[in-house]
Amino acid sequence: MDNKKYTIGMFLAFVGLVAGLLTFYFLADTYNTVIHTHFNAGEWEESNTVRLVYAVLGWLGTAAGALSAAVFWGFWKKQDWAWFWGAVAGTILLLAGFFPMIPAADSGLPTPTLWVFLLAAVVWFGMLWIGNVEKGIVSLTFVAGMAYVLTFINGVAPISKFQTTFQRPTQFVAGDRAFWNGMYIISQQINWWGAAAWAMFIFGAIKRRRWALPVGIFAAVMSMLGGYPMGIHNVAEVQRFSMFLPAPILSTILLVVLLLPGVNRMLTAGED
Repeated sequence: MDNKKYTIGMFLAFVGLVAGLLTFYFLADTYNTVIHTHFNAGEWEESNTVRLVYAVLGWLGTAAGALSAAVFWGFWKKQDWAWFWGAVAGTILLLAGFFPMIPAADSGLPTPTLWVFLLAAVVWFGMLWIGNVEKGIVSLTFVAGMAYVLTFINGVAPISKFQTTFQRPTQFVAGDRAFWNGMYIISQQINWWGAAAWAMFIFGAIKRRRWALPVGIFAAVMSMLGGYPMGIHNVAEVQRFSMFLPAPILSTILLVVLLLPGVNRMLTAGED
């Protein structure tokens, strides 16, 4: 890696640090506003969901900013590992910047984490450029990144759904309502594990590690298991296309792509 790339890497790492600090500030600043706006609109279950999810993303995004500080040091010391961990930070920040825009926009509120998302995109693509990641891998991991975000979102929605299908603790939940109440609580973590697996696939793919392929298969199947049942049920509920479906549909497409011989060879070209 030449000195120019180390310099650009330091700049990108600084951008990642700024994005992490902005995540910390924006989520703390908007946390109670988004919660109370949903609550006042009668969406008490959404306000409870924001209480949890904003906190989780705040922890992740701030940690990614701190990781960017270590990446800055790595580029400063001309360490070859720095670009990869910069890409890891960028991947986390993309999620931390994107999802908070949804509940804020639903409430008619500003979406300041858009800036986090845009900065994270610059960091992510920039780090892959520094690491000389080939275009095919960049394209594949970009689509996998979409599956990662959508699968995470599918793990957020069941938190609200679980609350609206659950009665008071002194009352027994029975019948179809009981089944779907259980389905939502189980699907919630299945989707978040699937999102984490898609992130791990991205990390393995950009380093051309052999384990990326089985991790990608695992991620796709987890997203499908967590998304299709809720999506099909939701179609019957609302009589229209369900927003639970994009994640498992995209994951199904990616699963087929991952099993193609050419993609298989591309992903397994690195060391064990």
